[in-house]
Amino acid sequence: MPHMVLPDVSGGPPEPRGNAFAAVDGRGVLVRWSPGAQRLLGYSAEEIQGSSCLDLLCAQGAEQRADELIGRCGEPEGYLGAVALRARDGSSVDAVLWAHRLEGAAGEEQWLLQAESEEAARHHELRRALLRGLFKESPFLIDVFDDHLRFLAQNESQVRSSGFAEDVLGRTMREVAPEGLLDLDEFEERQRTVLASGRAQIGVEILGRAPEDPDRDKVWSETILPLRGDSGDVIALAHAVFEVTGQVRARERLGLVNDASARIGSRLDVLSTAQELTDVAVPRFADYTYVNILDSVFGGEEPGRGPVSDAFVLRRAAESVVGGMQVETLVATGEVDPFASGPGSPAALALANGRPVLLTGEQLFAEIATMDLQRAALIRERGVHSWLLVPMYARGTPLGTVVFLRFQRAHRFEDDDVLLAQDFVARAGVCIDNASRYTRERKTALALQRSLLPQQLPCLTGVETVSRYVPASGRTVLGGAWFDVIPLSGARVALVVGDAAGRGLHAAVTMGRIRTAVRTLADLDLSPAELLTHLDAQAKRSDEGEGIPFIDGAEGSTLMYAVIDPITRHCEMAGSGHPPPALMRANGQVSFAGLRDNVPLGSGGAPFDSHEVVFSDGDALVLYTSGLEDPPGSPGREASPGTLLQRLSAVPHAAEPGTPPTLDDMCDHIVRTMIPEHPSRDVALLAARMTGLKAHRHVTWDLSAEPEVVHRARAMTKTQLSQWRLEELEFTTELIVSELVTNAIRYGTPPIRLRLIHDRSLICEVSDSSSTSPHVRRAMETDEGGRGLYMVAQIARLWGTRYNARGKSIWAEQPLPAHAPAP
Repeated sequence: MPHMVLPDVSGGPPEPRGNAFAAVDGRGVLVRWSPGAQRLLGYSAEEIQGSSCLDLLCAQGAEQRADELIGRCGEPEGYLGAVALRARDGSSVDAVLWAHRLEGAAGEEQWLLQAESEEAARHHELRRALLRGLFKESPFLIDVFDDHLRFLAQNESQVRSSGFAEDVLGRTMREVAPEGLLDLDEFEERQRTVLASGRAQIGVEILGRAPEDPDRDKVWSETILPLRGDSGDVIALAHAVFEVTGQVRARERLGLVNDASARIGSRLDVLSTAQELTDVAVPRFADYTYVNILDSVFGGEEPGRGPVSDAFVLRRAAESVVGGMQVETLVATGEVDPFASGPGSPAALALANGRPVLLTGEQLFAEIATMDLQRAALIRERGVHSWLLVPMYARGTPLGTVVFLRFQRAHRFEDDDVLLAQDFVARAGVCIDNASRYTRERKTALALQRSLLPQQLPCLTGVETVSRYVPASGRTVLGGAWFDVIPLSGARVALVVGDAAGRGLHAAVTMGRIRTAVRTLADLDLSPAELLTHLDAQAKRSDEGEGIPFIDGAEGSTLMYAVIDPITRHCEMAGSGHPPPALMRANGQVSFAGLRDNVPLGSGGAPFDSHEVVFSDGDALVLYTSGLEDPPGSPGREASPGTLLQRLSAVPHAAEPGTPPTLDDMCDHIVRTMIPEHPSRDVALLAARMTGLKAHRHVTWDLSAEPEVVHRARAMTKTQLSQWRLEELEFTTELIVSELVTNAIRYGTPPIRLRLIHDRSLICEVSDSSSTSPHVRRAMETDEGGRGLYMVAQIARLWGTRYNARGKSIWAEQPLPAHAPAP
């Protein structure tokens, strides 16, 4: 039972202070008269004693009223009700009477009459009603604490948790509360804060667990009010606590629905939308969530209407697990989920009737144990206790299923949770259906364009590259802007950006032809100016009907070709009627490459000029098509070089304190601020940042033109490979080095240089000053030589000759062993 030190509110007489009392004998004669009665009616004790109490009633209806009051005197509660009393001056006084049975000194029966004014009675009645409402009938938990945080009172709330000590008066919450109910340190800190500040804390939500339901979190709203004495000082605290678990859960569910509406469907992509769904659900709703999509939807096909066939297949589209947990993935993204596919599975049942399936952990274990023992063992090991499968539909067509599991949080899925899951699964279904339809439609329109542009840039070690392509707005989504990144020999890389003449399908086809031609010529290791010269000649012959058919229509197209060497940090570039690239230095300076104006392909005439730039680590080179020159506010009008330089200078790219912007950030900024919202021309953007090939990953030796140096070259090669922990390649590399150095000594011209490069492959280069071109041939059985390059070609994955102004370099490339250490 609750304990109280406040006045009793059980229905007894009010407090005597200020009340009027009179005693009457069994005949109704007044035998006692209190000062309070004299103040109420004006009669002194001498005047009134010996008179009948009925004489005090007002004349109107006095006799009838007297009989009624006498009849009620014997009732246990003693309340006689409101009456009109006659005062000494003849006026009427409205009062409330109580009668209490007494026993005189001689054992005779007497009555104690208690009266007070009706206004005072209403005040006391209101006070009693307030106390009764707070301490007997209130749904709140109300506690009163003194300034030492000890209990003074508790109400009789029916929702009070069990487990408290029997007697709480004079003891603190820490001494009487059941273990685990709430954080007692924080509780006492809140009390001390209100005592010290005198300011109430209202509606603080407290998380805890009730002893009668220890497996489920509960939330209470706590209000602490300061109680002040006559001096104004806080002398006690009143706590009003109400459980708001349901309201908090409802608020969390509403927030989850709003979050799902905002986050799911941000991209028109099926897998991304599925992943957004799982990311929304975990960890706020479930501990582990995965999405399975019907095979037809997964492949971008139009889903069939009506019920799914017995041979349906579900593929894993996305999954998320609560942070810090490791879940063994039995089904990878894109793979078929054997448990969910086929007739008889819970997924088949849900897709057939459109209703969710809710299973306990034991039910789930029994269901899976007959089909997949490994998965059943994982379910038992992880302690999965609640499993919810919700079918996903859109436009009445089944799309797949979403599964939610709980194993970390204690409580299981409830009916409200099922409704919530159905809500945001339905939202996700609409988004996935939209993404699937958009994918199907756009796939047809852009299939050619996707096949002609690089699907993924190569991963390079000395140069970081990022690209962007923004198609033109309007009906013409196919354009001639393109880019490419071509790995070359010696860890070098070629960056290409071009713009085929024309618009639409013709421009896209021409772009593909030019890109193929550029890649073919790049394999010859030509300098940028030489490559453009060959390409221009073929374009002119094609225009005259004499050239190579696959670059037909290239006349009028523009091109920028740059070759970067991450070892020397040199870059050589040449252009054909194309805007010059921007040099964005790590120190913040921006300039254009000093290239002379060159004519487009097929125009002929002036030779192509090249330009060399030396980079430092962190410098960036930005190649772009002429569509970038359109001012955002005036599409179709090219900006002046000065204006374009000013706009590029505003792009964040310099190494500033903290983390410098990434190439992705830089390109995103260019696209966002420098390209019109609805560009009239498609834009290709290719940015490269120099990171350089670290010194420990390449080595160069100058060799004398003597036969004895071959042995030393092999020894140095073996030592270097040992340092790189590439002992598996020692034999083949020594053979390659021996043959290439021997050829350079016999047929080349000093100086001779040997270089080893440990990149994504092992590259061996031997350079000399001769321009004599080596040829691979099959040696006759009687020949004493001629087998060197043939053996090199058989051992190396790739080999070739690269010419420069000072001679040539013969290189051979070998793949690294599968278990080779990272360079």
